[in-house]
Amino acid sequence: MKIYIARHGQTEWNKLNKICGLTDVDLTALGREQAGKLAEDLKDKNISVIISSPLKRAMDTAGYVSGETGVPVMIDERLIEQNYGEFEGTDRKGAGFLENKRNFAYRYPNGESMMQVAHRTYGLLDEIKEKYAGNDVLLVCHGGVARVMRTYFMDMTNDEFFNYSMENASYEVFETGY
Repeated sequence: MKIYIARHGQTEWNKLNKICGLTDVDLTALGREQAGKLAEDLKDKNISVIISSPLKRAMDTAGYVSGETGVPVMIDERLIEQNYGEFEGTDRKGAGFLENKRNFAYRYPNGESMMQVAHRTYGLLDEIKEKYAGNDVLLVCHGGVARVMRTYFMDMTNDEFFNYSMENASYEVFETGY
């Protein structure tokens, strides 16, 4: 069993380097091109299940892959991006945001912690391994969620975790024993 984790294509907020958690923004023209290329890259990968975050940027990206593979898209709320609370829409390089990002168990003010994101996404991954054993599964989500789910499959130091970033419309694949 392979689990593919993909990030959505570029949005205007990505372009402007703004923190985008729960705000439901559309893909840019480049983001749609990126999603098309992602779909092209994945079309021959034997993916039989596609599960997406319900946010438009992820759903639209998943739709491109679905169009190439013929696999319908299912939605799972647990793939929604982290709630960045008061930092939503602010600069990704802001000192307060970066300090908070280093404290995994600390909730973003009026948001959620990375530990909370791990709780919901690890549960989803456990469920997928059981429910879809023997199938290759694509999860279309967001940068913060992809970073957290990566730790399900591999150990990362705090610095590696802090500095890890998945590019828009890119993916990683993890093999499981299921």
